[in-house]
Amino acid sequence: MNKVVASAEEAVRDITDGSTLMVGGFGLCGIPENLIEALVRKGVTNLTTISNNAGVDDFGLGKLLATGQIKKHIGSYVGENKLFERLVLSGQLELELNPQGTLAERIRAGGAGIPAFFTPTGVGTVVAEGKEVREFDGRPYVMERALRADFALIKAWRADRWGNLVFRKTTRNFNPMMATAAKVTIVEVEELVEPGELNPDHVHLPSIYVKRIVLAKEQQKRIEKRTVRKRAS
Repeated sequence: MNKVVASAEEAVRDITDGSTLMVGGFGLCGIPENLIEALVRKGVTNLTTISNNAGVDDFGLGKLLATGQIKKHIGSYVGENKLFERLVLSGQLELELNPQGTLAERIRAGGAGIPAFFTPTGVGTVVAEGKEVREFDGRPYVMERALRADFALIKAWRADRWGNLVFRKTTRNFNPMMATAAKVTIVEVEELVEPGELNPDHVHLPSIYVKRIVLAKEQQKRIEKRTVRKRAS
């Protein structure tokens, strides 16, 4: 039952070329920094990443973009990353854009075993091109397919050695949903406790979804674009 491994390198040991990865985070909030770094060092290529965005130019998934390890990205936001823009416009990176709510629901559906669903979001736009559109109660809906992945790389605040997870505030974002929608879920945590130390009522994700846990060595917890107000005089 002890799912803790010694290093990030060991945690990602079976991720191979051509794998599909769900990577938690919203912007740079709640991203698995150490696991991403381990993938950069591992050098796996032709990856398909599923994440809200793709980090920034020199951090997060932006590091995998810089080394050419990602061939396709499925997400909802591509700002804050000039390299990402250049790769897409030059045809070096395939991009599948989703409305943010649609992306979240596609992941949730994948974890729930729902193959597809209908949503009004995107009807009549490029989002609906090539997809089935059906009318319900006089309103058109576009069919979206669920998303699944070979691996989910997620970030949690606290975990016990069995894999029960607690997320902290907005770092929760896509992480719990992704953990349910992958064949193998690998978790990077800030704090590790013994079984029985977590209050069951505080557990956000049960251990059944977790395959491996690694304790984060260092974390920058960077902010994409820090904006502050002038102090009132």
